[in-house]
Amino acid sequence: MIKSHLLETLLADLPSSPVPVRGVYVGVHWTLVCSRRCGLAATLTDAHAPHGYHRVRDVGQLHTKDAQELATWLLSENPLEASIGLAAYNSLLPLEGLPFQEINAAEVLKHHGAGRNVVIVGHFPFINDLRPLARNLWVLELHPAPGDLPATAASEILPQADVVAITATTLINHTVDDLLALCTPQAWRMLLGPSTPLTPRLFEFGFAMLSGACVEDENAALLTIQQGAVFPQVQGVRLLTLARENVNPDLYGSGVESRTGTP
Repeated sequence: MIKSHLLETLLADLPSSPVPVRGVYVGVHWTLVCSRRCGLAATLTDAHAPHGYHRVRDVGQLHTKDAQELATWLLSENPLEASIGLAAYNSLLPLEGLPFQEINAAEVLKHHGAGRNVVIVGHFPFINDLRPLARNLWVLELHPAPGDLPATAASEILPQADVVAITATTLINHTVDDLLALCTPQAWRMLLGPSTPLTPRLFEFGFAMLSGACVEDENAALLTIQQGAVFPQVQGVRLLTLARENVNPDLYGSGVESRTGTP
């Protein structure tokens, strides 16, 4: 098990009474754990390890465990287990009563990043739209695409950033603490992607905005995930944003997309 202050803080918030798991589904791109609700997380594997190298413990029995036990797998060094752990954690989050807003994450970054130094950790589809607006835009990636920088450049690039957007898969690969430590206290920070835990606890770590997803139609989400869906193909999910402070959505435009029913 790895040590992570951020992850251990999140796990400390879990309810003490065991919550049964209703199902665990590991798709090629997305993992779904259903307990109180269905929690979503990216499916990560070690691309450099031989096929089948990372084995999930207790396969065939995961649905008999409680969600809190599976959530602790977020600390596992096995990326598949950590993916299940984050999905289980997300399945336990109480979302009722939180002030979610229908805000387009790309528009938020355009607004905050205009004329400023922007770092995006993870390659997102809106990057080309943001690049002309920023003073400088750097993309850090474990598997860099053309124009991206390798993740190893983080120590040089992040201290220069005014605006930082970090993919939630950094919780699964356990790099989030180190990345946050490289940001200046003044940097505006966002955690984004469907794996994002929608919990105000993350604001204590300097995030101003959390942009994630919630499963509204379990059957539709499960059907598409089991058939290999990438996120734009996943049905039955809703994109949600939680901000540390109330913001005017008219500044950004609405980008929430609700995908329900069968594909």
